[in-house]
Amino acid sequence: MATNVVMPQMGYDMREGTVVRWHKAEGETVNRGEVIADIETDKATVEFEAYTGGVLGRIVAEAGVAVPVGELIAIITEPGEAAPEAPAPAAAGSGGTAGTGAPAGAMAAAASPAPAAATTAGAATDGGPAGAGEVRASPIARRLAREKGIDLALVTGTGPNGRITERDVNNYRPAAEVVAAAPAMAPAPVAADAAPPAVGPAAVPAPAGSRIELSRMRQTIARVTADSKSTAPHFYVTAEVDMGKAMALRREVNDAAAAANRVSVNDLMVKACALALAKHPKFNSFYRGDYLQVNGAMNIGIAIALESGLILPGVSNCERKSLLEIAAATKDLISRANSGALRNEEYSETTFSISNMGMFDVESFTAIIYPPHAAILAVGSVKEQPVARDGQLGIGQMMKATLSTDHRVADGAEAAQFLMEIKRTLENPVSLLL
Repeated sequence: MATNVVMPQMGYDMREGTVVRWHKAEGETVNRGEVIADIETDKATVEFEAYTGGVLGRIVAEAGVAVPVGELIAIITEPGEAAPEAPAPAAAGSGGTAGTGAPAGAMAAAASPAPAAATTAGAATDGGPAGAGEVRASPIARRLAREKGIDLALVTGTGPNGRITERDVNNYRPAAEVVAAAPAMAPAPVAADAAPPAVGPAAVPAPAGSRIELSRMRQTIARVTADSKSTAPHFYVTAEVDMGKAMALRREVNDAAAAANRVSVNDLMVKACALALAKHPKFNSFYRGDYLQVNGAMNIGIAIALESGLILPGVSNCERKSLLEIAAATKDLISRANSGALRNEEYSETTFSISNMGMFDVESFTAIIYPPHAAILAVGSVKEQPVARDGQLGIGQMMKATLSTDHRVADGAEAAQFLMEIKRTLENPVSLLL
């Protein structure tokens, strides 16, 4: 029996995807769990595995063409079975309606995404040293280059190991334009002790009335946050946490841990939230109209700021992980987020989220809930400040945390109890190690 393979929804905010490369040709045997395609979203390129075995009977989606979520991209048949005829998928933006979730025929992302194959002359790979005719570039940079008709082989990358970023593509100027814009006379030499000229977008402020095009990721962020605020009735509760004992515990753990497992303040927050969610499962649920879907796994998303925008991938099964395991998983997640190599489930299966702006010296802020989550915790910086303890004035390491909650899921008292559980855990942090 033939099985339809459709474009999956890898995260709430995904509306379309692009097959970058097919790893199998029509007529080739496909084993269950075998990678059959690389698919690019607005945020990453992931490998797609077949969820059933058979023969790749028909490829419907051509490489390089954006396809709405839920549209047919291929058909897997039984050996010897003729592949049914299938219409070409609707191109994204052509009037078709993207699905709201991946049907049963959708693929699941592989555990270790591989570099996407080049789709145009000079197109890039994301992993390993660049081979002949290949350059390294982020998924956003590749998409932007295609939209602008720029050959990535001509762009100089400023990212790690010469990787081409979105900024590099936006700043690229063809050689003819550079020559035309060059002054007739060479500039005077710069004194050895003179400050180097500023580079990048910050050095050239946009003139008044100019038009700044939004990246696809920024457009997605705009849509998702607007939908969240207009759909979910937000309310906020804030608590001040004495982080003295937690910071002391962190120092002791880091003194004994390997460099790869060093614990950050955010790792403490993830572990504390996992323990609190176990006691308050309502905050690990999704609102489904007339019921709450309580999630068994605690997959905690962490907000990561990339050059092109904000993403919220998650550390899975935090209820099963130790503090050191969470620290290692978080570092790996951030590293792969910056290289565009996250897995499908890391986007689509988060159940709660944390946004931490303490590293920017932000004392307190409120965050917008990421649908379909019930809540998000906004974490500020840990600051030394005067505190009163038992009638005595002293110096404490204080941190403010604000919980944004969907009022359809929980009331103020419940949100306060959940936040107080996080506060108690951090102020008595031995349980973080249990």
